[in-house]
Amino acid sequence: MLGYLSRAGYVVSPQPEDADIIVLNTCGFIQPARDEAVEGIERALAFKKKRQDRIIAVAGCFVERYRPDLERRYPGVDVWLGVKDFDHIVEALERKPYERGLKTYLLGRETPRLLSTPSTWAYLKISEGCSHECAFCAIPLIKGAYHSRSIPSIVAEATGLARRGIKEVNLVSQDTTFFGRDQGREGELTRLLRRLVDVREIRWIRLLYGYPEEITPGLLEVMKEPKICSYLDIPFQHADRGLLKLMKRSMDSRRALRLVEMIRKALPDVAIRTSLIVGFPGEGRAEFLWLKKFVREARFDHLGVFTYSPEEGTCAFELGNPIPDSEKTRRRDEIMALQADIAASIQQKYLQRRLDVLIDPSSSAGSEGIVGRTRFQAPEVDGVVLIEGGDLAAGPIRPIEKVEIISAGVYDLRGIVVR
Repeated sequence: MLGYLSRAGYVVSPQPEDADIIVLNTCGFIQPARDEAVEGIERALAFKKKRQDRIIAVAGCFVERYRPDLERRYPGVDVWLGVKDFDHIVEALERKPYERGLKTYLLGRETPRLLSTPSTWAYLKISEGCSHECAFCAIPLIKGAYHSRSIPSIVAEATGLARRGIKEVNLVSQDTTFFGRDQGREGELTRLLRRLVDVREIRWIRLLYGYPEEITPGLLEVMKEPKICSYLDIPFQHADRGLLKLMKRSMDSRRALRLVEMIRKALPDVAIRTSLIVGFPGEGRAEFLWLKKFVREARFDHLGVFTYSPEEGTCAFELGNPIPDSEKTRRRDEIMALQADIAASIQQKYLQRRLDVLIDPSSSAGSEGIVGRTRFQAPEVDGVVLIEGGDLAAGPIRPIEKVEIISAGVYDLRGIVVR
């Protein structure tokens, strides 16, 4: 949307109170995301009260899923745009007619783009939608079935990003490892990765969000390419076999541990992130203890925990929501405390090592220096490297610097640039 607006002559304002038009892009995946969206809508409408000619546009998944209810609740919003019409944001704002989309808008070679991430890295979306049937997940209800982009389209976008100085591309999708399978093409992800490796100016390629069942020896083999980060984001969701069956997920803890072992054998320096759900209906003490045992044994480098959110239209919704929110939060905090000890232990292996660090020019640690990330830290979800002495006598900071790690915390590292 920023790309289309920029191409049409609109200028981005860093502060909403200074803008003539406020565009709010929403998530409708789980209740906390919807609560955040509601807060954003009400804040935008408060700005409109101060200036009646200000235009408010609300877009995204929340709108796609609940548009009639939202229109009734917030008549002051001027424009509503679901996930099928992002490319028509200009026409919608200017009250011009356009043909409504039939499927979730999929970026293409022709899509203009205004980067909102720092100048050294970007996300690169390779598909839309999802064809899995996880019992707890509303994404297929919002975005429809999986739809892959073409490899030439993705490579063209990566090449364009490289020309703009981007050094790291983070491949994102509802399931990156399903890429191409919707079109009957096995091994398409490995073919895409080999093509992206050939984009000369791109230095790091990172895979985010892949299903455990789809991590193959062939994928691990191509990930040995130096440009591809030894990093996998694999949502296991839980460990208990019975609970996973209710979730319509197939990989229990025993198989998951064998997969983790296979990954680490193929990629000795790999960092593995996972996501887990606590408080799913049927999770009693035994199931929760099994989950804790799995976390201890797997020793994930990075881990995130979600509390279960019942979603209308999903298979799990009929199971109810028997576990109190307070108990879900307690279980989440218990897993995260366990993971904190594991993460702090893992971090020690980086002490005194010299690591390549991608610099984030938009961030700083104040007087302490600048901020960057290693290959084993994904943007916005993992820790960072705090680099001391940002003003180098040897010259300006480069996009990727060699940094010696001098201390390690639970999630963040601290280091100095060495040249």
